[in-house]
Amino acid sequence: MSPLRLPPLPTLREIIRLYGLRAEKQLAQNFILDLNLTDKIVKYAGKNLEGAYVCEVGPGPGGITRSILNRGASQVVVVEKDKRFMPSLQMLAEASEGRLQVFNDDILKFNMENIFPETVKKDWHGDLPDVHIIGNLPFNVSTPLIIRWLAAVSNHSGPFVYGRSRMLLTFQKEVAERLTAPPNHPQRSRPSVMAQHLCQVKHCFTIPGKACVPTPDVDIGVVHFTPLKEPLIKLPFHVVEKVVRSVFHFRQKYCRKGVEILFPYPTMKELTNEVFESSGVDPTRIAPSLSMEEINGLCLAYSAICDRIPGLIDYNYR
Repeated sequence: MSPLRLPPLPTLREIIRLYGLRAEKQLAQNFILDLNLTDKIVKYAGKNLEGAYVCEVGPGPGGITRSILNRGASQVVVVEKDKRFMPSLQMLAEASEGRLQVFNDDILKFNMENIFPETVKKDWHGDLPDVHIIGNLPFNVSTPLIIRWLAAVSNHSGPFVYGRSRMLLTFQKEVAERLTAPPNHPQRSRPSVMAQHLCQVKHCFTIPGKACVPTPDVDIGVVHFTPLKEPLIKLPFHVVEKVVRSVFHFRQKYCRKGVEILFPYPTMKELTNEVFESSGVDPTRIAPSLSMEEINGLCLAYSAICDRIPGLIDYNYR
């Protein structure tokens, strides 16, 4: 047995019985108890996690955590909001001989900038750091969390102070399809653009809902993100997000209608015309059909107008 593998432990089902654990429906929790499946999930984080630094989000009873530790990770930090899982995770921490650190905290508030040594940091334009974020996310936080982390990718903050840290996360299958959908795909949406302009995004595989306890109403998609050295749209995250959100607000109507809501009424028509003249985008196209280059053109045109008109970036049509 490799010294980096865990010693024999109670099974996950035994842990659940021992501590009286159950998934809370209101927290959108689902357990993956098949360790062959958790091994498969972790495998997509990288062929070899030996010596790696891993932050796992929402470990629950610790199934994926076991697979991460057994693949030889040097340091694993788990962040779990639900106090009920602390005893089972502390048991794993003791078995890991110092490789596992457990935090009872909300990942939406948790500071990830100081959890790993300075020595693991890499230059953004150099090699990838040996830092991975892995999570079987509760469905109710998955979308807001990935948008927050994409914002962190854009300004190299949070878990991306170490460089282009990779992420392996689970989502409802429909959300996974949105994140990876190309132009003209039925699922092309705001998350598609926001993820793909900052990361190489891959839908690794789908987990059938019946593999989880309790069985969710949907299947689960496993998605891998590798931050790009340069974003495809070289503008601040909030500018890109505002334009993309507006354009996809009327996703099956002419994209002109989405651009119009970026501007107040007195100048709406004039400035909307300027955006399309400057970008060269056909205003009668629908948002899902736009290429990244075309969305880049819209964003650049809008940003140039905001630079010229003080306060326009703060305008909200609502």
